[in-house]
Amino acid sequence: MTPVELSRTVLSAVRRAVDVGELSVGVPERVVVTPPRPGGCGDYATNIALQLARPAGRPAPLVAQVLRGHLLGLDGIDDVTVTGPGFLNISLRDADAEAVLVRLVDDIRRSGERYGYAPRPTGTVVELRCSREVRAVVVADAVARLLRSQGSEGRVSCASALPADWQRILGVDVDAAGDALPGVDIRPVPAPADPLPLARDAARWALLLPAGHDRPRIGDGHLVQRESNPLFRVRYAHARTRALGRNAADLGFDAETGPVDVAPSELVALLADHPRVLARAADHRAPDVLARHLVSVADAVLPFLATVLPRGEEKPSAAHRARLALAEAAGTVLAGGLSLLGIDAPEHL
Repeated sequence: MTPVELSRTVLSAVRRAVDVGELSVGVPERVVVTPPRPGGCGDYATNIALQLARPAGRPAPLVAQVLRGHLLGLDGIDDVTVTGPGFLNISLRDADAEAVLVRLVDDIRRSGERYGYAPRPTGTVVELRCSREVRAVVVADAVARLLRSQGSEGRVSCASALPADWQRILGVDVDAAGDALPGVDIRPVPAPADPLPLARDAARWALLLPAGHDRPRIGDGHLVQRESNPLFRVRYAHARTRALGRNAADLGFDAETGPVDVAPSELVALLADHPRVLARAADHRAPDVLARHLVSVADAVLPFLATVLPRGEEKPSAAHRARLALAEAAGTVLAGGLSLLGIDAPEHL
């Protein structure tokens, strides 16, 4: 059961509860399921009971218990637990969770760096207005990229023409337009110093990683090649996944999707959550959401990479091929995410 399938299953549970008169609410169009937050449990969680509590006129934990009764025993669901103020935490059966992982890796490998993109254009056009300030321009450019990934067309305009070195160094393409142009204003806290000496990748990262209401830190720390630098960790993790593919080819095998015996649950949850992260970052005009997600993916995949290749006298096996497929899928997510931020993902680092 994939996250999309589980979302539909929870939605069906809501519909059944309404049909039998246990809940008196309008059935929502969709239900969002995500990896559990700290303090949660299971494979996925949803806050649908909290959303329905007020219109149902009942406490959220009670709504959650009603829905739990309609979810227990369904194919693919092992257990449902109510936690906190009314979150439903859903555990999938082991065999089903294994199948989910296989389909997830297959989906990423098939989609490539477009994993998480909308399947087709929506026809929506969003005009993004920004001031002639370097951080506003870079954030607007990243938001436009995110909107395009979700099927919308993002157009960036600035009140006046940009300096040539901004376009050259930061890789932005912005139209000059008058102040009267309607649209969405992009107004992050301005950069406290000129980021251009950092060059394109580090400068964009420095401006995009903090939330829009936080002041970015501009300094040489974004250039250091060590673990203290989040950008280095993301790019290094990507480069390591690509290096593993080259190393495996030297050993005579390549990636093949299959059950992964040592798959880190955190990594799997982060990869499954990537489409939702892209949608949220686009909806909230917040590229920092994607940047922080990439750091989490990198930190989750790096320890796993040491388990991928055969050791000593080990012969390459189906397990090694499946581990390599998962590692390469993580690298694909990192490369795709960096591309949306306008940052290169080098194969060698």
